[in-house]
Amino acid sequence: MSAADLFLVAGVALVAGGLNSIAGGGSLLLFPVLVALGLSTVAANVTNSIAQWPSYVGGVLGFRGSYGGQRARLVRFGAVALLGGTTGCVLLLTTPSSAFDLVVPVLVLFASSLLAVQPLVTRRLERTGGGGPRRDPVWLYPALFLGTAYGGYFGGALGVVLVGLLGIALHDLKLANALKPAVSTVTATVTLVVFGLWGPVDWTAVAVAAPASLLGGFAGARVARRIPVTPLRIAIVTLGVSVAVYLFVRT
Repeated sequence: MSAADLFLVAGVALVAGGLNSIAGGGSLLLFPVLVALGLSTVAANVTNSIAQWPSYVGGVLGFRGSYGGQRARLVRFGAVALLGGTTGCVLLLTTPSSAFDLVVPVLVLFASSLLAVQPLVTRRLERTGGGGPRRDPVWLYPALFLGTAYGGYFGGALGVVLVGLLGIALHDLKLANALKPAVSTVTATVTLVVFGLWGPVDWTAVAVAAPASLLGGFAGARVARRIPVTPLRIAIVTLGVSVAVYLFVRT
Protein backbone atom coordinates (compact mmCIF):
# COMPACT_ATOMS: atom_id res chain seq x y z
CA MET A 1 0.00 0.00 0.00
CA SER A 2 1.11 3.56 -0.69
CA ALA A 3 1.42 6.21 1.99
CA ALA A 4 -1.86 7.70 0.82
CA ASP A 5 -3.55 4.30 1.12
CA LEU A 6 -2.27 3.85 4.66
CA PHE A 7 -3.41 7.34 5.60
CA LEU A 8 -6.89 6.44 4.31
CA VAL A 9 -6.88 3.16 6.27
CA ALA A 10 -5.90 4.99 9.47
CA GLY A 11 -8.62 7.59 8.97
CA VAL A 12 -11.33 5.00 8.33
CA ALA A 13 -10.17 2.90 11.29
CA LEU A 14 -10.34 6.00 13.51
CA VAL A 15 -13.94 6.62 12.45
CA ALA A 16 -14.78 2.92 12.74
CA GLY A 17 -13.47 2.78 16.31
CA GLY A 18 -15.57 5.78 17.23
CA LEU A 19 -18.68 4.31 15.62
CA ASN A 20 -18.19 1.07 17.51
CA SER A 21 -18.45 3.05 20.74
CA ILE A 22 -21.36 5.20 19.61
CA ALA A 23 -23.63 3.01 17.49
CA GLY A 24 -21.84 -0.23 16.64
CA GLY A 25 -21.10 -1.60 13.19
CA GLY A 26 -17.85 0.28 12.66
CA SER A 27 -16.17 -2.88 11.38
CA LEU A 28 -18.38 -2.63 8.31
CA LEU A 29 -16.49 0.53 7.30
CA LEU A 30 -12.93 -0.75 7.13
CA PHE A 31 -13.63 -4.04 5.36
CA PRO A 32 -14.84 -2.55 2.02
CA VAL A 33 -12.02 0.02 2.07
CA LEU A 34 -9.44 -2.75 2.34
CA VAL A 35 -11.12 -4.61 -0.53
CA ALA A 36 -11.14 -1.42 -2.61
CA LEU A 37 -7.42 -0.97 -1.95
CA GLY A 38 -6.69 -4.32 -3.55
CA LEU A 39 -6.86 -6.91 -0.78
CA SER A 40 -8.76 -10.11 -1.42
CA THR A 41 -11.98 -10.49 0.56
CA VAL A 42 -10.36 -13.07 2.86
CA ALA A 43 -7.26 -10.92 3.44
CA ALA A 44 -9.44 -7.86 4.06
CA ASN A 45 -11.56 -9.84 6.51
CA VAL A 46 -8.67 -11.18 8.60
CA THR A 47 -6.86 -7.82 8.52
CA ASN A 48 -10.02 -6.04 9.63
CA SER A 49 -10.60 -8.59 12.41
CA ILE A 50 -7.13 -8.09 13.86
CA ALA A 51 -7.28 -4.31 13.51
CA GLN A 52 -10.52 -4.17 15.54
CA TRP A 53 -9.03 -6.04 18.52
CA PRO A 54 -7.85 -2.95 20.45
CA SER A 55 -11.32 -1.41 20.39
CA TYR A 56 -12.77 -4.48 22.14
CA VAL A 57 -10.09 -4.35 24.82
CA GLY A 58 -10.89 -0.69 25.33
CA GLY A 59 -14.55 -1.62 25.80
CA VAL A 60 -13.64 -4.10 28.54
CA LEU A 61 -11.63 -1.43 30.34
CA GLY A 62 -14.54 0.97 30.05
CA PHE A 63 -16.99 -1.52 31.59
CA ARG A 64 -14.64 -2.99 34.20
CA GLY A 65 -16.73 -1.51 37.00
CA SER A 66 -19.76 -3.51 35.83
CA TYR A 67 -18.20 -6.94 36.24
CA GLY A 68 -18.65 -7.30 39.98
CA GLY A 69 -20.20 -10.67 40.78
CA GLN A 70 -19.94 -11.80 37.15
CA ARG A 71 -16.70 -13.79 37.34
CA ALA A 72 -18.26 -17.26 36.96
CA ARG A 73 -20.49 -16.09 34.13
CA LEU A 74 -17.56 -14.43 32.35
CA VAL A 75 -15.57 -17.65 32.61
CA ARG A 76 -18.44 -19.69 31.12
CA PHE A 77 -19.09 -17.21 28.33
CA GLY A 78 -15.37 -16.88 27.65
CA ALA A 79 -14.99 -20.64 27.25
CA VAL A 80 -17.86 -20.73 24.76
CA ALA A 81 -16.41 -17.75 22.87
CA LEU A 82 -13.04 -19.48 22.73
CA LEU A 83 -14.60 -22.56 21.13
CA GLY A 84 -16.88 -20.59 18.84
CA GLY A 85 -14.23 -18.14 17.69
CA THR A 86 -11.78 -20.95 16.98
CA THR A 87 -14.41 -22.82 14.97
CA GLY A 88 -15.15 -19.75 12.85
CA CYS A 89 -11.47 -19.01 12.22
CA VAL A 90 -10.68 -22.60 11.23
CA LEU A 91 -13.72 -22.69 8.97
CA LEU A 92 -12.55 -19.53 7.18
CA LEU A 93 -8.98 -20.75 6.70
CA THR A 94 -9.82 -24.31 5.65
CA THR A 95 -12.56 -23.59 3.11
CA PRO A 96 -11.83 -22.25 -0.39
CA SER A 97 -11.60 -18.48 -0.69
CA SER A 98 -14.15 -18.75 -3.50
CA ALA A 99 -16.68 -19.97 -0.93
CA PHE A 100 -16.05 -16.90 1.22
CA ASP A 101 -16.42 -14.69 -1.85
CA LEU A 102 -19.86 -16.18 -2.39
CA VAL A 103 -21.05 -15.90 1.20
CA VAL A 104 -19.53 -12.55 2.22
CA PRO A 105 -22.17 -10.38 0.46
CA VAL A 106 -24.83 -12.27 2.42
CA LEU A 107 -22.90 -11.76 5.65
CA VAL A 108 -22.49 -8.02 5.00
CA LEU A 109 -26.21 -7.72 4.25
CA PHE A 110 -27.01 -9.75 7.37
CA ALA A 111 -24.79 -7.54 9.52
CA SER A 112 -26.34 -4.39 8.05
CA SER A 113 -29.83 -5.73 8.72
CA LEU A 114 -28.94 -6.49 12.33
CA LEU A 115 -27.65 -2.97 12.79
CA ALA A 116 -30.85 -1.57 11.25
CA VAL A 117 -33.17 -3.45 13.63
CA GLN A 118 -31.00 -2.98 16.71
CA PRO A 119 -33.09 -0.02 18.02
CA LEU A 120 -36.25 -2.14 17.87
CA VAL A 121 -34.55 -4.96 19.79
CA THR A 122 -33.15 -2.49 22.31
CA ARG A 123 -36.55 -0.92 22.99
CA ARG A 124 -38.11 -4.36 23.39
CA LEU A 125 -35.43 -5.39 25.86
CA GLU A 126 -35.80 -2.15 27.82
CA ARG A 127 -39.56 -2.78 28.20
CA THR A 128 -39.10 -6.37 29.35
CA GLY A 129 -35.84 -5.90 31.27
CA GLY A 130 -35.11 -5.69 34.94
CA GLY A 131 -36.20 -8.09 37.61
CA GLY A 132 -32.80 -8.72 39.13
CA PRO A 133 -30.28 -11.48 38.48
CA ARG A 134 -31.36 -14.44 36.34
CA ARG A 135 -29.93 -17.85 35.68
CA ASP A 136 -28.55 -18.40 32.22
CA PRO A 137 -31.05 -20.29 30.04
CA VAL A 138 -29.74 -23.49 28.49
CA TRP A 139 -30.31 -22.29 24.94
CA LEU A 140 -27.96 -19.33 25.45
CA TYR A 141 -24.79 -21.42 25.26
CA PRO A 142 -25.33 -23.03 21.82
CA ALA A 143 -26.62 -19.67 20.56
CA LEU A 144 -23.53 -17.95 21.94
CA PHE A 145 -21.34 -20.59 20.29
CA LEU A 146 -22.95 -19.91 16.90
CA GLY A 147 -22.69 -16.14 17.41
CA THR A 148 -18.99 -16.25 18.26
CA ALA A 149 -18.35 -18.72 15.43
CA TYR A 150 -19.88 -16.09 13.15
CA GLY A 151 -17.53 -13.58 14.78
CA GLY A 152 -14.52 -15.77 14.07
CA TYR A 153 -15.57 -16.31 10.49
CA PHE A 154 -16.57 -12.74 9.59
CA GLY A 155 -17.21 -10.54 12.61
CA GLY A 156 -19.22 -7.67 11.14
CA ALA A 157 -21.80 -6.47 13.71
CA LEU A 158 -20.71 -9.16 16.19
CA GLY A 159 -21.49 -6.75 19.02
CA VAL A 160 -25.07 -6.36 17.79
CA VAL A 161 -25.49 -10.15 17.73
CA LEU A 162 -24.13 -10.50 21.26
CA VAL A 163 -26.23 -7.71 22.74
CA GLY A 164 -29.35 -9.28 21.24
CA LEU A 165 -28.56 -12.76 22.55
CA LEU A 166 -27.42 -11.67 26.00
CA GLY A 167 -30.18 -9.12 26.42
CA ILE A 168 -32.92 -11.62 25.57
CA ALA A 169 -31.39 -14.33 27.75
CA LEU A 170 -30.57 -12.22 30.81
CA HIS A 171 -33.39 -9.65 30.58
CA ASP A 172 -30.88 -6.98 31.52
CA LEU A 173 -29.74 -4.68 28.73
CA LYS A 174 -27.13 -2.86 30.82
CA LEU A 175 -25.52 -6.14 31.82
CA ALA A 176 -25.69 -7.36 28.22
CA ASN A 177 -23.89 -4.22 27.05
CA ALA A 178 -21.20 -4.73 29.69
CA LEU A 179 -20.69 -8.43 28.90
CA LYS A 180 -20.61 -7.82 25.13
CA PRO A 181 -17.05 -6.40 24.93
CA ALA A 182 -15.74 -9.15 27.21
CA VAL A 183 -17.12 -11.91 24.99
CA SER A 184 -16.06 -9.99 21.88
CA THR A 185 -12.53 -9.64 23.24
CA VAL A 186 -12.18 -13.40 23.67
CA THR A 187 -13.42 -13.98 20.12
CA ALA A 188 -11.18 -11.22 18.77
CA THR A 189 -8.17 -12.60 20.65
CA VAL A 190 -8.74 -15.98 19.00
CA THR A 191 -8.80 -14.31 15.59
CA LEU A 192 -5.66 -12.37 16.48
CA VAL A 193 -3.77 -15.57 17.27
CA VAL A 194 -5.17 -17.83 14.54
CA PHE A 195 -5.16 -15.29 11.73
CA GLY A 196 -1.88 -13.83 12.94
CA LEU A 197 -0.18 -17.21 12.60
CA TRP A 198 -1.93 -18.64 9.55
CA GLY A 199 -4.02 -15.94 7.89
CA PRO A 200 -3.15 -13.66 4.95
CA VAL A 201 -2.85 -10.58 7.16
CA ASP A 202 -1.67 -7.25 5.77
CA TRP A 203 0.42 -6.26 8.79
CA THR A 204 1.21 -2.82 7.42
CA ALA A 205 -2.49 -2.00 7.36
CA VAL A 206 -2.90 -3.43 10.86
CA ALA A 207 -0.01 -1.30 12.12
CA VAL A 208 -1.84 1.91 11.23
CA ALA A 209 -5.44 0.73 11.70
CA ALA A 210 -5.15 -0.85 15.16
CA PRO A 211 -3.95 2.22 17.10
CA ALA A 212 -6.33 4.44 15.12
CA SER A 213 -9.22 2.12 16.05
CA LEU A 214 -8.23 2.27 19.71
CA LEU A 215 -8.03 6.06 19.64
CA GLY A 216 -11.37 6.29 17.88
CA GLY A 217 -12.95 3.99 20.43
CA PHE A 218 -11.81 6.16 23.33
CA ALA A 219 -12.93 9.34 21.58
CA GLY A 220 -16.28 7.82 20.64
CA ALA A 221 -16.92 6.74 24.21
CA ARG A 222 -16.38 10.30 25.42
CA VAL A 223 -18.81 11.89 22.95
CA ALA A 224 -21.31 9.03 22.59
CA ARG A 225 -24.03 10.81 24.55
CA ARG A 226 -23.68 14.05 22.57
CA ILE A 227 -23.98 12.63 19.06
CA PRO A 228 -27.32 11.58 17.52
CA VAL A 229 -27.05 7.87 16.85
CA THR A 230 -29.82 7.50 14.27
CA PRO A 231 -28.10 9.39 11.40
CA LEU A 232 -24.91 7.43 12.00
CA ARG A 233 -26.80 4.15 12.01
CA ILE A 234 -28.60 5.03 8.78
CA ALA A 235 -25.28 5.94 7.14
CA ILE A 236 -23.61 2.67 8.20
CA VAL A 237 -26.58 0.54 7.13
CA THR A 238 -26.72 2.34 3.77
CA LEU A 239 -23.01 1.76 3.27
CA GLY A 240 -23.35 -1.89 4.26
CA VAL A 241 -26.18 -2.53 1.82
CA SER A 242 -24.22 -0.75 -0.93
CA VAL A 243 -21.16 -2.88 -0.19
CA ALA A 244 -23.27 -6.03 -0.25
CA VAL A 245 -24.71 -5.11 -3.64
CA TYR A 246 -21.22 -4.33 -4.95
CA LEU A 247 -19.89 -7.67 -3.73
CA PHE A 248 -22.85 -9.53 -5.22
CA VAL A 249 -22.13 -7.91 -8.61
CA ARG A 250 -18.39 -8.43 -8.20
CA THR A 251 -18.77 -12.18 -7.66
